[in-house]
Amino acid sequence: MRAELRRARKQRAYSHYYEEARKFSSLVSRKLEDAGLHDFVVVTGGGPGIMEAANRGAQDANSRSVGLNISLPHEQEPNPYVSHELCFQFRYFAIRKMHFLLRAKALVAFPGGYGTLDEVFEVLTLIQTGKIAPIPVVLVGRDYWAKAVNFDFLVEEEFIDADDITSFEIVDSGEEAIGVIQEFYGGNPPQ
Repeated sequence: MRAELRRARKQRAYSHYYEEARKFSSLVSRKLEDAGLHDFVVVTGGGPGIMEAANRGAQDANSRSVGLNISLPHEQEPNPYVSHELCFQFRYFAIRKMHFLLRAKALVAFPGGYGTLDEVFEVLTLIQTGKIAPIPVVLVGRDYWAKAVNFDFLVEEEFIDADDITSFEIVDSGEEAIGVIQEFYGGNPPQ
């Protein structure tokens, strides 16, 4: 019972990220629609939690969103907020990540587990090695990211260069994330 209570408290503590992801997705979807960029949509893994929040935020803005779901033995089904015609099912993570990045204009990552960390580090590695053109990478949740990854330690130990930590920004809100993306693109929507 104590373990269940501890888990419930932890879920409650992180629940504000659901609302922040929903708000971010709704705001960015509205901005893109207002700019006439109807082909720019929010893309998530299509599952529950933060992914659901982002798809839901797009739906709140009457915008479409993509879900790149993956077949797993004990986890996710596509969430109900993914645009039906834009819900895709993958078997392999590598192919799924490739599709995430093919047309990505930004990566906004909220607190998550192995999948989130894998995707963040894949994008940072591809940017660092010049395999993809730089895109804004925004990590939402300063407290989470400070505990999850000690980037300063990686620089101090010379596992990454000091310049490598300039390829992402850490913020606390969806509005700040939008600001980082807008700044990256000079205030104009990405082309």
